[in-house]
Amino acid sequence: MSDATHADPDAHEGLIRTPKQLVAVLVASFVLPVVIIIMLINFVAWDSRPAAGSDGLGAEAVARRIQPVGVSDYKDVNDVKSMKTGEQVFAAQCTACHTSGAVGAPKIGDEAAWAPRVKTGFDALLHSALKGKGNMPAQGGGDSSDFEIARAVVFMANKGGAKFDEPKAPAAAASAAASATK
Repeated sequence: MSDATHADPDAHEGLIRTPKQLVAVLVASFVLPVVIIIMLINFVAWDSRPAAGSDGLGAEAVARRIQPVGVSDYKDVNDVKSMKTGEQVFAAQCTACHTSGAVGAPKIGDEAAWAPRVKTGFDALLHSALKGKGNMPAQGGGDSSDFEIARAVVFMANKGGAKFDEPKAPAAAASAAASATK
């Protein structure tokens, strides 16, 4: 009677036919939901976590990226009040070599070292300071105006025994030259 009721012998078997398939289904039924839950948690919490080792989206980083690339700084060459004194220029750029005597620079206040230079005159000293000489770069490597460099030359030379007068301001020199041509 049993043969008559069952025409298909595989009709009562399930999808799992071997013990290996059973183990695979059991492992997948536990591992797959755990992995899906972990992925959902990471997806939900993703935006609240900063990027690893990066502050690229921070307010300070964004401000640094959008700041202007260059800054224009214009000096009015006729504004003598805003120009540096000889001592200020010396302290800013000349002191590195002329205080210690580095690379053969005459030390400030050393009259013996300055005497042969002072004999050449102010114009020769100024020319050397503006164009550079030996190991000294043009303008001592700074960004001062020619008038400020002239003030620094007078300051250093006078400390070394010279009696040079303070150079005239560029505006005063230009107006004096204009009145002399009239």
